[in-house]
Amino acid sequence: MPAAMSLDAYDTRILAELQAEARLSMAELGRRVHLSQPAVTERVRKLEAAGVVTGYRATVNLQALGYGIRAMIRVGRAEYAQVVKLVQQTPEVINAYNVTGEDSWILEIAVIDVSHLDAVVTKFCILTETSTAIILNPAREHQPMLPPRREDVKPPIRKVENA
Repeated sequence: MPAAMSLDAYDTRILAELQAEARLSMAELGRRVHLSQPAVTERVRKLEAAGVVTGYRATVNLQALGYGIRAMIRVGRAEYAQVVKLVQQTPEVINAYNVTGEDSWILEIAVIDVSHLDAVVTKFCILTETSTAIILNPAREHQPMLPPRREDVKPPIRKVENA
């Protein structure tokens, strides 16, 4: 994994603005962060070249597309390649994470209704045990991320033993 790029206050403000509204013109982005258009364009290109900014995309309302249910499927231990292949063949899978712990995978899916949910979950049940949770209300999604600051990281509270 490459080392983190050294970012200054301008880079951090650029990242915040792009994460809030990726369709900004370079002129508008420059105005918001108080840089000229050429200067902000150069900084954005450097952020892209360093792999800090990896892409731009539209966020869609899944309900407006007809997906009435979003769910998380926890997939138990199964052969990695089989799960990857099934994930690639299942368009309802929005995000797929290979994880540590009791489960091997956590999948986020979008489906039309309960019978559609059953059909998608069944595909993964054939491989291994699964556990499904329907998402009722997302409390946070697409959280903008900025570089970590050491002063924001609090050490864990340690219990003091009596001597």
